[in-house]
Amino acid sequence: MPPLFPERASTMAFRVDALYFFLLAVAVFFSLLIAGLIVFYAVKYRRRSPGSVGASIHGGMLLEIAWSVIPLLITMVIFVWGASVFFAMSHPPDETLNIYVVGKQWMWKFQHLDGQREINELHVPVGRAVKLIMTSEDVIHDVFVPAFRIKADVLPGRYTHIWFQATKPGRYHLFCAEYCGTRHSGMIGEVVVMEPSEYQIWLSGGAPEGSLAAAGEKLFQDLACVTCHRADAQGRGPMLQGLFGKTVQLLNGETVVADEAYVRESILRPSAKITAGYQPIMPTFQGLISEEQLLELIEYVKSLHTQPQTPNK
Repeated sequence: MPPLFPERASTMAFRVDALYFFLLAVAVFFSLLIAGLIVFYAVKYRRRSPGSVGASIHGGMLLEIAWSVIPLLITMVIFVWGASVFFAMSHPPDETLNIYVVGKQWMWKFQHLDGQREINELHVPVGRAVKLIMTSEDVIHDVFVPAFRIKADVLPGRYTHIWFQATKPGRYHLFCAEYCGTRHSGMIGEVVVMEPSEYQIWLSGGAPEGSLAAAGEKLFQDLACVTCHRADAQGRGPMLQGLFGKTVQLLNGETVVADEAYVRESILRPSAKITAGYQPIMPTFQGLISEEQLLELIEYVKSLHTQPQTPNK
């Protein structure tokens, strides 16, 4: 990498840098060209005597076409190139390692699906696509890892996503890139990229309480959710088996995809979107469960995609 630039350590870093240096080269080229032409014509067409008058010039169709078509072509190249990079950054691969991120003044909390939890440090394997599912407990934060060329807002009350695939082991700086209070500058961390074998060893020393889905199942039972959301379709609430990722028909005739945001809203604001065929009888859990517990419940609902729900007895 050129001096003063962060290391390239992800598959997306090369594409982002290529676009950036292209934009920089175009800007430098035209800045020098325009400045040079200004000086050149100022000298060439300077007034040589006090009484001289410049000749009148009318028209110049080729010149008009040139300075209209050339910028159009350059901007279209920038648009297509930039759009391709944007869509690549916005659409993770089908198979990703999902990790939940919770921003809070002034720390980062990471939760792996198998239950491992970290604060201000994130361990990931090299060569594998990692998807961060992010939310905030208080104000707007922003995840920024310069070496990976990734940056995304972390918003309270909703989930945002970003993904990366690290290309070499190492420790890389993680920053909050959105002013979030008096200790914003101290909201930093590290992403530790490990070889897959080393990552599995680190992961094997995980949390004794089990996976996020297992913790979510226990919470689901403790909150008595199972009394309404039964596996035999006889409950007063919708079945959750196979729900995640499906299209849900609502009482008002609209449809919505059951993703993380939908499950979150259904827990905190159950009257916002009522499933067709059911009454709005579910109580709100706003303020009764933490952000981490929300993630556990969401992961449990996602796990019901492949695992049968325990019937209520």
